[in-house]
Amino acid sequence: MDKQAFDEMNRAVIDEFRATGGKAGGIFEGKPLVLVHHFGAKSGTERIAPLVPLLDDGRIFVFASKGGADTHPDWYRNLVAHPDVTVELGTETFRATARPLQGAERDEIYAKQVAVEPQFGDYQRSTTRVIPVVELVRAS
Repeated sequence: MDKQAFDEMNRAVIDEFRATGGKAGGIFEGKPLVLVHHFGAKSGTERIAPLVPLLDDGRIFVFASKGGADTHPDWYRNLVAHPDVTVELGTETFRATARPLQGAERDEIYAKQVAVEPQFGDYQRSTTRVIPVVELVRAS
């Protein structure tokens, strides 16, 4: 999918998310969804990524799977460069800090995601990179 088609798909998902109080259809039907506002690592341009999170005991985790591609998604590089983000979850909007997980903590959360969204196991098997897991820590 070229960048323009991808951007148009994301725009439609974002519009649907906001119109329905945090839900979307298509590939996101029946799945939790968050919108993560982030800033370009080089450009500083604000962007919004619709992502399927793991919501676990009040914590929010997102996964830089990029469908199992061999490169990290742009949004992940942006979060590493600029960890202060805004998150839309349902009808709530809040500030958060992106915290990449490491080692056993990353592995435990990724396994939880695979248990509820098995395609994430396929994504990890299709690439040699370790798919990053990022916790979105609410600002207090």
